[in-house]
Amino acid sequence: MTAPSGSFPTTSLCPVCLRRVTARRECDGPDGWIVKTCPEHGEFRARFWHGPPGLTGWNRPKVPGAPPPRLTQSHRGCPYDCGLCPEHGQRTCTALFEITARCNLRCPVCFATAGEAPPPDPSLEALAARFETIFAAVGPVNVQLSGGEPTMRDDLPEVVAACRRAGFAFVQLNTNGLRLAEDAALASRLAAAGLVSVFLQFDGDDAACRTLRGAPLLDKKLAAIDACVAAGIGVVLVPTIAPGVNDGQLGDIVRLARAKAPGVRGVHFQPVSSFGRYPWESGEGVRVTLPDLMRGLEAQTGGMIRAEHFHPPGCEHSLCSFSQPYLLTGEDGLAPAAATGKTCCTPAPIAADEGARRAKSFVARQWAAPTFPPKPTGPIDDFDRFLADAATSRRLTISAMAFQDAWTLDLERTRGCCIHVATPDNRLVPFCLYNLTAADGRTLYRGQEPCA
Repeated sequence: MTAPSGSFPTTSLCPVCLRRVTARRECDGPDGWIVKTCPEHGEFRARFWHGPPGLTGWNRPKVPGAPPPRLTQSHRGCPYDCGLCPEHGQRTCTALFEITARCNLRCPVCFATAGEAPPPDPSLEALAARFETIFAAVGPVNVQLSGGEPTMRDDLPEVVAACRRAGFAFVQLNTNGLRLAEDAALASRLAAAGLVSVFLQFDGDDAACRTLRGAPLLDKKLAAIDACVAAGIGVVLVPTIAPGVNDGQLGDIVRLARAKAPGVRGVHFQPVSSFGRYPWESGEGVRVTLPDLMRGLEAQTGGMIRAEHFHPPGCEHSLCSFSQPYLLTGEDGLAPAAATGKTCCTPAPIAADEGARRAKSFVARQWAAPTFPPKPTGPIDDFDRFLADAATSRRLTISAMAFQDAWTLDLERTRGCCIHVATPDNRLVPFCLYNLTAADGRTLYRGQEPCA
């Protein structure tokens, strides 16, 4: 059966001048393209979906719910008034704070161009004030401390503690892991300060690390995993997947995560996007898309993971991500966990604010250190089985998120974003817009706000 074709209107930006332009989402069989025309710079085409599974049917409708907090007004229109402005349709699920621009690597694919003449770090007092301000605006969302490389700050445990004092319960560290590998006591100090999870850059073997990070780093990544697990911190492996570099290592990364489970809580794949240092061809060039990852995972795990297991998200726009929790089986097996109506993992339509709440809760539960079922004191009954199924020690989540760049940007998707960068002037900007760069490297938001 041939997949249907069609064209759906949307809005985007010119990748050269960042002017807002009319665009269309074209379905060509199972493939999806963003096509747009700038009156000054002409037409641009970029493929964002390479099926199967095709675009038709890959959808989880979001019913409008309670609107998110409005921190800015709409004057020029989306995407120029972020903060969040009244045009935004989704609440914050994760607030990302960049606590330093310094880095101990110079990754060719860095979206933040970290380490290039970095400004001074914001003070601990300034960060504490920002944590309190954002908490007052959006409540107890999940927090990710990022950079740069946040472990470059010697006061990182104090930063974590300040974030927890502000009221945030789930605090995660986005890190390359090098200092966690080199300083055996750092993970324990961070855990004592209240760190719950580590989002660990993990791109595969040494050859992939050389290409994407500039050095062979696999041994240090493994040491960082072991240090965090020993300290009681949940670990999520985060591979940046680039075509022809490590897209053949999807299965190997999952198998390593399974071997390190339950301390490793999941794998969160991120196809490389053309922003920051963006070394790969843009426009109509080859990209790794979400369906490429689904099919690659199926092929490279011998069918243990299947494309049909994955589902669209309940929080962000359907075209932005996929996920599936798995149960650990046998010595090295995985089986899809059954979804329930109270999780973010069911395909039914959902109110946007309820989707954000469920996604926030699921991430906080699944990406933290594992919980273990109580040992029954007598014969096992249905309640014992329920407690065993609820324990996260039996689970490993496989997920992916496709970030948009200036070529693939679709403002309908952006207005449904739930991952927001907390800027130094206390606005909340959708992640893809904050990191967006034009073809010449010009930014839309990053570096445009005053320093703390």
